[in-house]
Amino acid sequence: MSNTENDTKWDILQVKLQERNVCKVFRAFRKNGIEPVLIKGYAVARYYPEDVGRSSVDIDLAIDPDQFDAVNEFLSTNPIGAVGIDIHNGLRHHDTLSWQELFSRSQLIDVNGEDIRVLSDEDHLRVLCVHWLTDGGENKKRLWDIYYAVSKRPENFDWDKCLGVVSEKRRNWVIYTIGIAHHYLKLDISDLPFKEKAERVPPWLLREVKRHWDMDLPIVPLNATLHDKDQFFRQVKKRFPPNPIYSTISMEGSLDARTRIFYQAGNLLMRISLAWRGFLRSVVFRLRQRK
Repeated sequence: MSNTENDTKWDILQVKLQERNVCKVFRAFRKNGIEPVLIKGYAVARYYPEDVGRSSVDIDLAIDPDQFDAVNEFLSTNPIGAVGIDIHNGLRHHDTLSWQELFSRSQLIDVNGEDIRVLSDEDHLRVLCVHWLTDGGENKKRLWDIYYAVSKRPENFDWDKCLGVVSEKRRNWVIYTIGIAHHYLKLDISDLPFKEKAERVPPWLLREVKRHWDMDLPIVPLNATLHDKDQFFRQVKKRFPPNPIYSTISMEGSLDARTRIFYQAGNLLMRISLAWRGFLRSVVFRLRQRK
């Protein structure tokens, strides 16, 4: 049996495990007055054909920002078995609609007899596209999330509800990501209202995506490579200059801009600032511990 066939069987088994874990987590949260929204992971696995499967490492839950601290406190004292849970403070940079708007548009789906709350199909596709771009377009496997979210969308899917609620820049983010899935995964876009635009993905964007796929060097935390000098320097080299796709998205930029250098410079300064503030916080914490 090939590695691909083994991977597929593993993914299918993992989806079944995810179903049980998702139900378990929602029951525990609701018992404590918390109503999360499932995103990514199993929320997109339901679009995949049964003979393909889509595994994930943990369960991603978006939480009402007003409840975020309480949820973290709850999880710190009430671990839910061996289930890995990734808590998101609202949708943060992944979307510009307010939490109240996203929640009011969310829907309940049946999973093994349990009502599981997910984003509307329109909102979830938008979030999936932005999340994929935030990863710098480096994960070819996760581009299939976009493929199936579009190809398996319900008949009443409303493109205006998906694209008409965000800025033109963000609309183009979604359209071009769908265009990349069309270009590289042969996604059928013949019936989409923005077909022509999706076929005109900026050439630099297609080249950059392919370059990272060919490089096949996932980003890992630098502190995890300190034991391996060669790996450490490969990771440092990968980060400079910053990924132009990620930089554009992080700076709320336009994928149609003539150059990405200003976005890359802005992103680099932002990351340095965040790293410096994190360092100062750790120093202050250690000083307090000594007292």
